[in-house]
Order: sequence, then structure tokens, then C-alpha cells
Amino acid sequence: ANTSVASAIKVGYLCDKYNMFCLEEPTTTLIPELHKVIAEKIKTPLAGGERIFSRWQFYNFLKDHSIRLAQPDVCTCGGITETKKVCDLAHIFDVKCQVHVAGGPISTAASLQVEAAIPNFCIHEHHFRSTQPGIASLCKYDLQPENGRYEVPKRPGIGNELSDLAFETAMAKA
Repeated sequence: ANTSVASAIKVGYLCDKYNMFCLEEPTTTLIPELHKVIAEKIKTPLAGGERIFSRWQFYNFLKDHSIRLAQPDVCTCGGITETKKVCDLAHIFDVKCQVHVAGGPISTAASLQVEAAIPNFCIHEHHFRSTQPGIASLCKYDLQPENGRYEVPKRPGIGNELSDLAFETAMAKA
């Protein structure tokens, strides 16, 4: 996200050469117009959202068609409802969505629920942190893909909850 526009375009040319799925947040999100400059120079679709925090901020990237994969984060975007609103807005602009998941099992469960409820879902992010036993043990259920696919939890709420270990550890440090 700290790459200059010129550098991002050069990286974009490499992405084009190797037919990459997308180029994620090639430059700062503080100036949305910079993404448009990059998008006009390369063929690889731009993805962005982990540093965009509301539907009003996403609107600037969607209206100029600079990002083709929106990546709102349930934990930083205002929760499940705001993330769903971002995905609905992206759908209006024919933009696919992949909820950004770089947290733990609670954000994974919430993200799966959002992705199951949107028509423009594209792909689920499986972050290495969610495979680490120390993090997985913080919840009762370890949500992992099987054969490359997740099953959306059908349990109440988001389908996961904090484990006794998470509460004990939190209380021990308080």
C-alpha cells in the first residue's frame, strides 16, 4: 500500500504477464484517483478494501471503476451490517467481493456469513493465521476449508463462539 503509482504500474505489468487474479491495494487508499491511473495502465484487475472503512469511502473506488474486487473487512468496516452494505454497493457497480479476513476465527465465521448472503461473492480469503493452533484454540469451532471449500456454519449467531480458554486467558491478564 506504500508503493508509488509508477512502481505499482510496473508491478501491474508483471501481473499482466503472468495472468494474475488481481493486484491488491497497489498504492495508498487515501487518494482514490491514484487507483484509477493504475487501472487504466494495466490489464490485471485491482482489488482493495482492507484500508477502506465505510461504504462512503468505497463509493469513490467503485464509481470510477478502479477496483474490480472489493475487500471490505468485517472487523474494520463497521461490522457485519456495514460490510454487507459495502458488498451490496459493489454489486450495483458489477464488482465482485471477497471479504478481507486476516484475523482469527471470529472474523472468519462472520465473513463466511456475509459471503453466503451476497450475490457478488468471488472467493474467500484463507489467511495463514487461521491455521495456527494458538489462534484456533480461542474459539470452540475450528473453521477450516475441506477440499478447498468452506461450509458456512449453521450454528446460532455467526456460527462460532469464544472458547473457555479465550475467557480464562483474557481474565488472567486483566
